[in-house]
Amino acid sequence: MNLRDIKKDIEYFVGAFVDDCALFLNVNPGKQTEKITDLIDKAVDLYNDLRDSIGKAEGNKKAYFDNLRKEMLTKLDGLYEELSAAVKEGVEK
Repeated sequence: MNLRDIKKDIEYFVGAFVDDCALFLNVNPGKQTEKITDLIDKAVDLYNDLRDSIGKAEGNKKAYFDNLRKEMLTKLDGLYEELSAAVKEGVEK
């Protein structure tokens, strides 16, 4: 794993989450708008935090980037769970 790969992964995975949020908002106008925009804000904060963390790599960079990728995926899983709950709630209303 190198710096270019981790940057691409962060762009791709966080971008995919934001795209999923935007898709829900476009398909379901007016439903759960505030919750979904809060999730988008959280994703942007995660993106910024991860990009800031990239420059702080010291020592074994491969291990550092592997841990950073695991952190990203764990946090994105949490965001997707929140998105699923909001979608389910929005569709049932």
